[in-house]
Amino acid sequence: MIFESLPTTPTSEELLDKAFSRAARAGRAKQGVEAQQSMLQTASNILGDNLHNVVTEWPDFDHVDPFYGELADAILREEFASEDGVDELRQHLSELSWASSKTHDLGREYIGRLPNDAEEARKLRKQGFARMGSVMNQVEDDLAAVGAARDALKTIPDIRPDVPTVVVAGYPNVGKSSFVNAVTNANIETAEYPFTTKSVDIGHFEHERVTWQLVDTPGLLDRPADERNEIEDQAVSALSHVGDVILFFVDASATCGYPLDDQRALRAEVADRFDDAPLVTVCSKSDLSTDVEADCYMSVEDDEGVEETLAAAVEAAGHEPELPFEE
Repeated sequence: MIFESLPTTPTSEELLDKAFSRAARAGRAKQGVEAQQSMLQTASNILGDNLHNVVTEWPDFDHVDPFYGELADAILREEFASEDGVDELRQHLSELSWASSKTHDLGREYIGRLPNDAEEARKLRKQGFARMGSVMNQVEDDLAAVGAARDALKTIPDIRPDVPTVVVAGYPNVGKSSFVNAVTNANIETAEYPFTTKSVDIGHFEHERVTWQLVDTPGLLDRPADERNEIEDQAVSALSHVGDVILFFVDASATCGYPLDDQRALRAEVADRFDDAPLVTVCSKSDLSTDVEADCYMSVEDDEGVEETLAAAVEAAGHEPELPFEE
């Protein structure tokens, strides 16, 4: 996952402590004006290089997969309490890029101004350090914001956009989790979107030597759109980029607690939102009732129709595995 490897973002205070302590050690290794020059060079390099590294570790959002791009924007809008999301992160990174160049420039400027007198050189070096410190103070909040963004995005569920994906939808308690557990041998990875308290369940299964993902998203695709907030709605939009097929579960017995008409209405909403992906309707709990028109009838309880439902999803997706090049 592209955000998981982002390194911890240092604070302004941590960078200044690192830069000035190493500069002091560098200065002690030399004498006179040369010592002041070495201190300026060391401090400006550490500040400039570390800020540069913070910026360049981030991916270019213009080339990020749409799933991760939209999901990151939703999460950052929540994190920053802002409508800008990724654009606000870009602004913070731009400020850090400026600070990186500025601290390098200050090092070169003050090294070039050092006089031959050791005491005067020490005074000028201290002025240079003060100006570097001022630059770091200016970007203190930017570093904090980038660090917060990193911490929020590293928790994005590891859904692979390049892997064929079955998205499971339907009201709570209609049998989705039981199905996912059954077909993935309970090999479920659980993660949380930062803006919801409910977890996302991700399972995997093999079909003709191809690994598939099964994604169940409680809190997102288990209620009508008018009950989701704007951030959650954007997360649903992100999921639309990875869903190759939608398995929509309907409980005809309504023992899930939701009337059949409500379930049909949610199915229509999901079909409209994922209009580029085929939707397979699954009548779950078929041991209790089959009184609904569906593509598949299944009972995990009686172990009936489970494999057939999975096969129907694979067939509907129409995924063509990439084959090795043949001459």
